[in-house]
Amino acid sequence: MRRHRNVKIVATLGPASSDHQMIRELFDAGADVFRLNMSHGTHAEQKARYDIIRAVEAETGRPIGVLADLQGPKLRVGVFAVGAHDLEEGDRFRFDLDPAEGDGRRVQLPHREIFAALQVGSRLLVNDGKIRLRVERCGPDFADCVVTTGGTISNRKGVNVPDVVLPLAALSDKDRADLEFACELGADWLALSFVQRPEDVIEARELARGRAAILSKIEKPAAVDCFAEILKVSDGIMVARGDLGVELPVHSVPPIQKRLVRACRQAAKPVIVATQMLESMIESPMPTRAEVSDVATAIYEGADAIMLSAESAAGRYPSEAVSTMDSVARSVEGDPVYRDVIDSSRSTVNRETVADAIAVAAREIAETTDVAAICAYTQSSTTVRLAARERPKVPIIAMSSELPVLRRMCLVWGAHCVLTPVLERFKQAVVNAAHAAVEFDFATSAQKVIVMAGVPFNTAGSTNILRVATCDEQLLSRTDPE
Repeated sequence: MRRHRNVKIVATLGPASSDHQMIRELFDAGADVFRLNMSHGTHAEQKARYDIIRAVEAETGRPIGVLADLQGPKLRVGVFAVGAHDLEEGDRFRFDLDPAEGDGRRVQLPHREIFAALQVGSRLLVNDGKIRLRVERCGPDFADCVVTTGGTISNRKGVNVPDVVLPLAALSDKDRADLEFACELGADWLALSFVQRPEDVIEARELARGRAAILSKIEKPAAVDCFAEILKVSDGIMVARGDLGVELPVHSVPPIQKRLVRACRQAAKPVIVATQMLESMIESPMPTRAEVSDVATAIYEGADAIMLSAESAAGRYPSEAVSTMDSVARSVEGDPVYRDVIDSSRSTVNRETVADAIAVAAREIAETTDVAAICAYTQSSTTVRLAARERPKVPIIAMSSELPVLRRMCLVWGAHCVLTPVLERFKQAVVNAAHAAVEFDFATSAQKVIVMAGVPFNTAGSTNILRVATCDEQLLSRTDPE
């Protein structure tokens, strides 16, 4: 069951990866979490993929995480009488609410909320920013613009409005239906698109009612501006660099990525770096050197997970893309410089509780003694996330009797998830930790492991005890009373 790396791999499922054989291949190649993109496919198709994931989980005996990615509101222009028009720099062009077919001078933009938020000087970006316009005059139902970057505008192309906070909810009617479907299905994580403010996350959390963890996608400048507040109410973060690179200058995205990853690590919340990581592998069996460097950079930064989108969902080489990510991760994490970077980026911010101190102590003991692994028991994932925040040199064995908790922790850096029976005493936890460490080849019977847990046992958020135990002693005492 052991992955010989700490960073996790998220693979999106789609037309190229919908049958049992391919999903099993992706798992064997290294996928730890599977993403169901709710923007594409029917509920029936997504359920079929989910059922296969759970079948693979049963076959392998290893918890597998499922991330349902909600579409979010899509802002698009209407249609044109002739399908498309070329716009040149300096041209005047109007967006309005008129449903009539567009021409070379105007087109419908069926989103009244956009017009309510626009101001003179605001930018409108069409077709992933390939066409750029500046608002010169606007009202409640129109915006007269000048083209600053020309291109071909065509039917239903997407629109981005980077300069204003749009009065749009992050959840459309479709998203609400998809959220309920995903929760009933059993998805472990919900990825929330179009987040602009913490209230967007709070609304999704209220609808989920604890059935899934909430992961906020940072893809809007407004979300970057209030990121600290969004992080507080989120269970995890996705750095969605595609839309960020459209709405912000592309040169600003790398430093934003670094800041967000570091903030998530300080908060002990998992963070995914996503979008275009190995995009050339949609068509090619080999990535570019630049893509490999991009993946490596995210790993050096300490991201919990790296994600494949179209590469695994619709590409020609889905399992090769996962294998490539796995190989890059192993290479980077085997580099002595990686450990230097990770250790130097460790922060003492947000270390105020007994649980924080226990996690720090576990890492320091592992660094200074001959310990093979850190075994962290948890009912809520907190103990494991705190252990992972320290980025220890030894493996983290995440242990719980709650399978849904283990599935969520599949997204957490370094967490090797093991399902245990319901335990009543800390002595039983120590014995089970030693057994798991030996059974799954994290330690030999002669080696020691660190056990972290909370007493009273099975109480969420009570991490308060640490013990160093020799495996063979615990295995011999497996049937002994406490």
